[in-house]
Amino acid sequence: MLSAATTTRVAEARHAVPASTVDVSAFRRAMGSFPTGVTVVTVASDGNMHGITVNSFSSVSLDPMLVLVCLNEASRGVGLIKRARAFAVNVLSAGQQDISRWFASRYRPAGSTMFNGVPFEPGVTGCPVLVDATASFDCRLRQSHRAGDHLIVLGEVVALIHRPQLEPLIFHAGSYQPPGHEHRSARRIAARRSFTHPPAQL
Repeated sequence: MLSAATTTRVAEARHAVPASTVDVSAFRRAMGSFPTGVTVVTVASDGNMHGITVNSFSSVSLDPMLVLVCLNEASRGVGLIKRARAFAVNVLSAGQQDISRWFASRYRPAGSTMFNGVPFEPGVTGCPVLVDATASFDCRLRQSHRAGDHLIVLGEVVALIHRPQLEPLIFHAGSYQPPGHEHRSARRIAARRSFTHPPAQL
């Protein structure tokens, strides 16, 4: 017999909206229900540097160590990454909201001047590695694949920095979450599960 909670979920599922009738803003709002970290992808090529805020980032393989990011195909950084055959992914820490907003702004200057006032060091590949990021992955370009209006960029990690003492910056439902938010959310979910579902017998 279905519980009340299960019955409600089944009822909600019946109201699925066909994708052909969904506009971009509705799609973005639905995707916003998935909490993500925030990264800044950086590249240096021919004396020029570029950075862009990205939350489409994932590990792909452990051997070799591969990661991917998804970039708008119209981004100025795409051409630089193809020329440099390298890029860096900087996972922002909770105190770097301003950096996230800066590299997401359409009004930031083009070229290396966008890094004025942003603490960074050159990585092994020459790409900017941001100071105080919770982790940075310096990558050689392995492959790229067009997917709709974005490019899936696959990189092999050649060097990394990890600062586990720093909390990551979390983005959810269109806003940045305060430090510790993910821990409180996890506790609430665990509490709901323990209430609605008896523990499995091991």
